[in-house]
Amino acid sequence: MEFLEFEVPIKEILDQIDKCKSIENESDVDITKTYNLLQKKLVDTKKDVYGNLSAWQKVQLSRHPNRPYTLDYINNICGDSFLELHGDRNVGDDKAMIGGLGKIDDQSYMFIGTQKGFNTKTRQYRNFGMSNPEGYRKALRLMKQAEKFNIPIVTLIDTPGAFPGLEAEERGQGEAIARNIYEMMNIKVPIICIVIGEGASGGALGIGVGDKILMLENTWYSVISPESCSSILWRSWDHKEEAAEALKLTAKDMLKNKLIDKIIDEPLGGAHYNPSEAYTSVKENILYFTKKIRSLAKDKMIESRRKKFTKIGKFKG
Repeated sequence: MEFLEFEVPIKEILDQIDKCKSIENESDVDITKTYNLLQKKLVDTKKDVYGNLSAWQKVQLSRHPNRPYTLDYINNICGDSFLELHGDRNVGDDKAMIGGLGKIDDQSYMFIGTQKGFNTKTRQYRNFGMSNPEGYRKALRLMKQAEKFNIPIVTLIDTPGAFPGLEAEERGQGEAIARNIYEMMNIKVPIICIVIGEGASGGALGIGVGDKILMLENTWYSVISPESCSSILWRSWDHKEEAAEALKLTAKDMLKNKLIDKIIDEPLGGAHYNPSEAYTSVKENILYFTKKIRSLAKDKMIESRRKKFTKIGKFKG
């Protein structure tokens, strides 16, 4: 397990617990009392650390290298039923955007999401979770297929943004994202969007238009990352913590501003501490909101989805 800077007090207690176990294994000394005291101290320290996280610390937690990624959620929710589908039928198959059919209980879903890598090789393979235009076009193709067969759509968002390279712009990055936003407003099946990690910029919004928008507790959703915001306003990354607070990008901020519908609780310390609990929570919310959305007539569902986004912000005539 890797530890972030603000998690050092937790690491120190865990090291003490490991040392106690080592002493017990190497001798006949009874360390039960010390062990119990350390376990209690660990729980109290976790509550203190994770109960008072700043916006920047939540950003760090959303990027934790041990945190579950899109394919982890899909494979654990769907089991062996997931069938990945590839290609945009135009340019190629973008590895940062994955999608395919899977089942939860007896209900089929079209899962679409941005996928990061877990080591240097896979991060490069997945382009660090930054999709090219063909990724968004693949996503749209799969959404249209889901609509054709009346299959609900679930999108899982975890991206630092769409790929900003010259070649991506040459192939129409902005148009691809804008097209997805437009088309997702009109797709006649339920769409549930879940932020499971980072939700940055148009890269997230390109698969982020839906009937219900959910965020895991330790995630963020914003037009720009704190580092990029800091570099624009202060010409330096040194003010990233200040930028994170100003952007109001945490799940609590988003819910307070009525930009999302629900926060999905995570295990204490983050989804990586107990992934199976996180998978179960996401699965339960998918099933619950699918049933709720499907209770609406299709024209009412589309109307409600459009109103959800058109009422965001304040406008003067």
